[in-house]
Amino acid sequence: MKRFYKDVGVTQAAGGWQVTLDARALRTVGGAQQIVPSKALAEALAQEWDAQGEKIDPKSMPLRDMVDYAVDVVAADPAAVITSTLAYGDTDTLLYRADPDEAIYAQQIAVWEPIVARFEADRSVQMVRVSGIVHRPQSPETLDILRGELEALSPYELAATQAMASLAASLVIALSVKADKDDPEALWQAASLEEEWQADEWGRDEEAEERRAKRARDFLKSCEMLRLARG
Repeated sequence: MKRFYKDVGVTQAAGGWQVTLDARALRTVGGAQQIVPSKALAEALAQEWDAQGEKIDPKSMPLRDMVDYAVDVVAADPAAVITSTLAYGDTDTLLYRADPDEAIYAQQIAVWEPIVARFEADRSVQMVRVSGIVHRPQSPETLDILRGELEALSPYELAATQAMASLAASLVIALSVKADKDDPEALWQAASLEEEWQADEWGRDEEAEERRAKRARDFLKSCEMLRLARG
């Protein structure tokens, strides 16, 4: 699509902030007013639009896509998004470890266990650890606490948290980003531990490396969305 605007602005609107293109307020893909809760997020959205050249590249505007999803999908049915996001807590990558005699097990304990232990301490919950691939559910009490934490998020925060949990296959990782106690890049490296170990063990493929790099960028952009939405 050819660029159809010259000036990009940010203006205060009822309930938050809004990007304008040639003084016209933006709408979401679904046709709703695209109003965000913080000026910082609106300014980041404006930067995406302002950075476009003669042709608009939708792939270069990930924040716009997440905001549209938050407004059109999450706000319309937060319960469904919460349920799908909570599922990552019940099958969390950080809780499924190798057998103790496998080489990767020591790395999993060294990298994952401190994150999980702090997560538990912060919420007064107990997460079930598993050796092997056989599913063991988390307790209803733990899942209720995690559901309550998700229910307290705004649609924008929830959209970002769902994206992070999906990319990391870990609700522990996603909610640890929310807590601001870990560096997002370090958390992504933790979530990618097994995949990186396999690549080191069996060799690296160029296409697989590109996919991993894209997922890392998407995860970090979701972290940015979360923090911008919180102002």
